[in-house]
Amino acid sequence: MITCFIRYEIDPFRKEAFGDYARNWGQAIPRCGADLVGYFGPHEGSSTTAYGVYNIESLAAYEAYRGRLAQDPLGKENYEFARRERFILREDRIFLKNMSLPHSVVKP
Repeated sequence: MITCFIRYEIDPFRKEAFGDYARNWGQAIPRCGADLVGYFGPHEGSSTTAYGVYNIESLAAYEAYRGRLAQDPLGKENYEFARRERFILREDRIFLKNMSLPHSVVKP
């Protein structure tokens, strides 16, 4: 299992648009085969940094997932929405492997 971390630099005056974008991925990403951890937008501190995080089995599974996402109606619409509205100024993607597993999880 690998985790994809997407770091976004967003227009600080367009946070609501990024929120719409994030909610759309909240539906499309799981439907297309990745385990979405979540999309995280500015709250305190930086007003321009946001993240998207999801797990996927492998880089090969990622390639297949990206193909499904590009064909998904909501995925297509969301890509076009971001292109048209230009609230994302920069996007960086990195794949990491959890090195601390197994670790205990503290339950409330």
